[in-house]
Amino acid sequence: MYDTVHDHSTPVPPVPRPLPAEPTLLRRGYVAAAVLVAVLAVGLMFLMRGGAKPAGPTAAEAAPLVTALPAGRTPFTMTVNFTGAIVARYDMPIGVDSEGGRISAVLVEVGDHVRAGQVLARLDTAVVAPQVASLRATLEQNRAEAALAEADYRRAAAIANSIAALSKEEVDKRHAQVATSAARVKAAEAQLAEAEARMGRTDIRAPADGTVLTRSAEIGQAVTPGGPALFRLARGGEVEMRAVAAEQDLPRLKIGQPAEVRVAGVTAAVAGKVRLLGAVIDPATRLGEVRVTLPKDPNLRPGAFARGAVKVGSDDRPIVAQTALLSDGRGSYVLIVGPDNHVVRRDVRVGGAQPSGIVIADGLDGSERVVTTAAAFLHEGELVRVAVAKDPS
Repeated sequence: MYDTVHDHSTPVPPVPRPLPAEPTLLRRGYVAAAVLVAVLAVGLMFLMRGGAKPAGPTAAEAAPLVTALPAGRTPFTMTVNFTGAIVARYDMPIGVDSEGGRISAVLVEVGDHVRAGQVLARLDTAVVAPQVASLRATLEQNRAEAALAEADYRRAAAIANSIAALSKEEVDKRHAQVATSAARVKAAEAQLAEAEARMGRTDIRAPADGTVLTRSAEIGQAVTPGGPALFRLARGGEVEMRAVAAEQDLPRLKIGQPAEVRVAGVTAAVAGKVRLLGAVIDPATRLGEVRVTLPKDPNLRPGAFARGAVKVGSDDRPIVAQTALLSDGRGSYVLIVGPDNHVVRRDVRVGGAQPSGIVIADGLDGSERVVTTAAAFLHEGELVRVAVAKDPS
């Protein structure tokens, strides 16, 4: 056997084994390849579905579509309009001016034309007629007594200086009886006249020529002085329109201006003239009274509703559609489309109405594009698209 040789030198530490290198480049290659494959797969899917999905609409394309038209300036006739009713120009209530009584006869109807002094109705004369007859008899008696006293006095005066003369006292007595009898006759005449006047007032007469408007008198009805009117009479048959106009319109109206009045149910307009303008303005309604004289016409019945119009001049102003005019707590306004297609509020003052639209007295010069429809759904500053106006032809 061999002897084991022992190495007593310093031991050498073992050398560690090197680790394999990081596969950085290889991993990056794998990632790029995976991304490429994913992109190709997505592209293939889009191609199979007919192409790429279209992009969403732009802000301009999503803006609401509105109709906006230039207001322009249109020549028009300035007109003051007002409403009211047809009334009798002179409305005369007729009642009882005697002691009263019961109606025994009614001689006219509504719509009848009557003359001054014509009997409209009669009251029962059962009480007054006997009084008149009694007073007439008393008057005749007093006249007879007065004639007898006068003859007696003349005989006494004739023989006053004869042989069988009467004393002066007897003659004066007979003269006094003549004066007393004459006074009795006058008193009886006055009493009879009074009774006959009461008798005459039992006939209810028309105080003037005119047309009977209303009749509340009925046979058998008990009436008293100061009670409700039994008849209403339009003196002369004249009628007029009594209306109210806005406070700002009254200064443009003048007495004598021609007026056109239209009555409900009557096709043709009636020509009239402004007769009276109210001196005061109602503080609650801010309206003033206007009265228009009208011709006699059977179609103009008192109580009928009427519209009046007076032409007060001409001008040219912007006119917008009625749907374009809006209002809020700040007043009336319209929305216009600015050069950048953004909505702008424009406060305006209304000058009236025409068949073609609303007249703008102040706030527009006519060149603005005014939103005519759906303006209430827009907001100031909002972007909009303006629809192209179609050719009406």
